[in-house]
Amino acid sequence: QVQLVESGGDLVQPGGSLRLSCAASRSIFSFSHMGWYRQAPGKQRELVAVVTTGGGTVYAVSVKGRFTISRDNAKNTVYLQMNSLKSGDTAVYYCKGTDAARHDYWGQGTQVTVSS
Repeated sequence: QVQLVESGGDLVQPGGSLRLSCAASRSIFSFSHMGWYRQAPGKQRELVAVVTTGGGTVYAVSVKGRFTISRDNAKNTVYLQMNSLKSGDTAVYYCKGTDAARHDYWGQGTQVTVSS
C-alpha cells in the first residue's frame, strides 16, 4: 500500500513563507505526476500545483509566482515552497500521486493557516 505523508503545515502571518513536504513510501518515479491540492472550509478541493516525472510544472493562477513545486527523487519527496502567503491560502493541503495506471493516492493533509 502506497503512503504519502505530508508535513510542514503551520500558522503563519500574511506575507510569510512555509515549505510543505510530501514523503512517499516508494519511489516517486512510479508516479507519472505528483501534485498539491488544497481544500478550504466550505469549498471544493482545488489544484495548487503539479510536477511531472520529467520535471514539468503546472500552477493554479492564484499561486503562480508565489508557490514553487519541486521534487527530490533521491528522498522520494515532493515539496511546495509557499511565499507571500495570503489569508486566502488558508486550507488543508493534500499531496496526490498518480501512477501510470491512473490510480490516485492521497495523503492525509496538513493544515496551513495564514492569519495575523
